[in-house]
Amino acid sequence: MSESLISIGELAERAGVPRSALRFYEEQGLLKSARTTGGQRRYTRDMLRRVAFIRTAQNVGLRLEDIAEALAQLPESRTPSKSDWTRLSKRWRTVLGERIHALEVLRDQLDQCIGCGCLSLTACKLYNPADQAAVRGSGPRYLLGDPKPKV
Repeated sequence: MSESLISIGELAERAGVPRSALRFYEEQGLLKSARTTGGQRRYTRDMLRRVAFIRTAQNVGLRLEDIAEALAQLPESRTPSKSDWTRLSKRWRTVLGERIHALEVLRDQLDQCIGCGCLSLTACKLYNPADQAAVRGSGPRYLLGDPKPKV
């Protein structure tokens, strides 16, 4: 077995994730391993970057399906290059920008009426009387971008 391959324990320790997470990522098609004759998993070192990428993407709220789709764009025949990772990251700039905007709106409006229909705040009775926001759909309508009525 090549020295460039590392065990699941080494990958888990270096990546800072439990072995069970690595097995799960592999089941989901996010990671690939080779097997020894004894059936033990061995990973190439570039899987460290994949795990870091997966964890970072999960930390900002991206779905595993989105992560898998992105990782499928990386070459399988060689270790991904800097330009491969740059190309991949550009695809998410818009998504991350939208999430940042949504978090800023949440931060700035959470103590105000968000159009959820509870009508428990005094301001909600001004901005959403009788739950008028309900005609626009379910959920916190004002946090989702619907304009608040003028009062």
